[in-house]
Amino acid sequence: MKSFTPILENDLVKLTPLSLSNYHYLIPIAGQEKLIEYSPSNIGTAEALKKYVEQALEKERNSAAMPFIIYDKRSEKFAGSTRFMNIDQKNKVLEIGSTWIGREFQGTGLNGQAKLLMLDYAFNEMNFEKVEFRIDERNIRSRKAVEKLGAKLEGILRKNVYLLDGYKRNTCCYGLLKEEWS
Repeated sequence: MKSFTPILENDLVKLTPLSLSNYHYLIPIAGQEKLIEYSPSNIGTAEALKKYVEQALEKERNSAAMPFIIYDKRSEKFAGSTRFMNIDQKNKVLEIGSTWIGREFQGTGLNGQAKLLMLDYAFNEMNFEKVEFRIDERNIRSRKAVEKLGAKLEGILRKNVYLLDGYKRNTCCYGLLKEEWS
C-alpha cells in the first residue's frame, strides 16, 4: 500500500513517511533510557519499536494518522519520529503528537523546525482549521515549545492516561487555530 503521508522539508529537517523499511534507523535512538518517559508508548526495544510502527501504519491505512521519520540535515542522521494523528476530516482538526527525538538532537531547534513544517502543511495544504497537542503536565520543556509556536492551553484532562510505569498522568490540551497561525 502506498503511503499518503507527504514528504516535508526545509534546509534543516526532512520528514518522510515512517515505514517498516526505514524504522530500523531509529532503533539506537528509541533505546535511549527514559527518552519518552512522559508517553504511554513503548519503543525501548527493536521489537517494541516495530510494533509501535506497525500500529502507526495501521492508523495511517485508516486515514487517522500520518507518521514521519525525522532526518536532521545538519548532522545527516535520523533523529526520531512524529506524526499527524487523530485526524478528523469532518471537523478539520488534527493532533501533532507521538513526537520523540534523540537526546543529541534536543535543544538544537530540530523539533521546532519539524513542527513548523507540519503546521504549515496542516493549515495551508490540508486546509485544517485547528491543530492540537496533548502533553504530560510535567513535561515543561514540551509545553514551552508548543507555547512558543503559538498554541494555547485549553484545559487539563486529569489522570486520563496510564504510562508504562503505572503512573496516571494529567494531560495538557493545547490548540492552535488557523487564524492564529496565519
